[in-house]
Amino acid sequence: MTATIALYVFAVLAVLYWIPIRLWYRRWGVTDSELTGPMLGDDQVPSPNYEAMLAVMIDARPEFVWPWLVQLGKGRGGLYSYDWLDRLFGYLDGPSATSILPEFQRLEAGDVIPIGGASGGFPVTAVDPYHTLVMSGQAGPSRWVWELHLQAADKHRTRLISRNRASFPRSIGMRMFLLVLEPAAFIMTRRMLLGIKQRAEGLARSPVAVPTLLLPHHRV
Repeated sequence: MTATIALYVFAVLAVLYWIPIRLWYRRWGVTDSELTGPMLGDDQVPSPNYEAMLAVMIDARPEFVWPWLVQLGKGRGGLYSYDWLDRLFGYLDGPSATSILPEFQRLEAGDVIPIGGASGGFPVTAVDPYHTLVMSGQAGPSRWVWELHLQAADKHRTRLISRNRASFPRSIGMRMFLLVLEPAAFIMTRRMLLGIKQRAEGLARSPVAVPTLLLPHHRV
C-alpha cells in the first residue's frame, strides 16, 4: 500500500510539473501577443520543437537597456544573473558590471560573446541596435537560437524579451536532458532579465548626463 501511495504521489507531482508549472516558466512574464509574434531570429530555427520565453517590463527607454546587452560576456559586462553560480561553474571570472563599459559597446554579426565552460561563447548572428540581439548555433543535429529583444512599451518603458528556440532530436535522452536543464535555465535567465532591469532603471534615474553611446541616433 505504501508503495502504491508513493507512486500515486509521484504521478501527481509529475503531472503538476509537466503541465501548469512547466508551462508557467516557459512563458514567464510574456503576453499572448509576444508569445506568438514574429522575431528577427526566427529563421535561424524555422521548425523548432522547443521554445521558451521570458519577459520583463523595464521603467527606462531602450537606449538605457541596450548597452547592457551589448557588453554581455565573460571578461566583459558579465551575465547579470547569480554571479556566484556563474563563477562557480566557470562561466564568469568576476562579478557582473554595474556600469556601462565603453570598450565593449561594439557588437556585430560574426562576433562571439565569450563565456567560460565547454561552449566557449554565444555566436552573434544578427544585431539590430536598440532592438534585437540574436545568438544562434548548431551542435550536431541540434540547432538553437537565443534572442534578446527590446520593444518600447511607451515613451518611458521597455519590454525586454528573451526567446529560446531549438530543434532537437526527439530522443528519450534529450527529453531527460531538457527536464534537468529547463528549470536551471529559467532561474538564471529570469535573474539576468531582472539584473538588466535594475541596472537600466538605475542608469535612467542617474543625474549624470547620458553619454553619447546611449543616444538613440548612435549606432554601434
